[in-house]
Amino acid sequence: MEQREWEPVTGARLIGFAVGFGLLLLLIFRSEPGFVFMLDHANLLFHEAGHPMIGLFSSRLETYGGTIGQLVFPCVLAVSFWRKGQTVGFAAGCIWFFESWFNIARYLADARALELPLLGGGDHDWNTILTRWGLLQYDTRIAAALRLIAWLGIATTCAWVVWRAWQDRRRPTAEPDFVTARSSR
Repeated sequence: MEQREWEPVTGARLIGFAVGFGLLLLLIFRSEPGFVFMLDHANLLFHEAGHPMIGLFSSRLETYGGTIGQLVFPCVLAVSFWRKGQTVGFAAGCIWFFESWFNIARYLADARALELPLLGGGDHDWNTILTRWGLLQYDTRIAAALRLIAWLGIATTCAWVVWRAWQDRRRPTAEPDFVTARSSR
């Protein structure tokens, strides 16, 4: 596999990333647990779109389509930035992916209680899934594990960005092409 050439994480990019991440944390901690208003409304759109898309292939798997749909879009975004070597964009896609797990955990923890309002009525995805697997009584434990994984994923992504910035600071800067061209004359 080829060596990925990542764009440098400059001081300005690191500050922008830190400010954006700080705002996200503020939203996470000030929002209803597991639901960041703007971001999770987008996640809900992708969740609902996932049901019929997966349903085209299998009616049995349609229940899983919501969670799959909710996770696919941030993954596609992250892969797109990864292919271009855009460090901060890739990190933002990864953070969105892991933030989405908070929302999934919220829904999963409601599998027995059935208190969350559902769009259009219908069945509760995680009640159906966990009942099918014989794990309904573990809904809150599984949700807690998902929240932990989400925090670890977000923290790992942030640590990677800081590590990339550290590596980029230690790397010698290349001379501009016009300087090298003059000295060769």
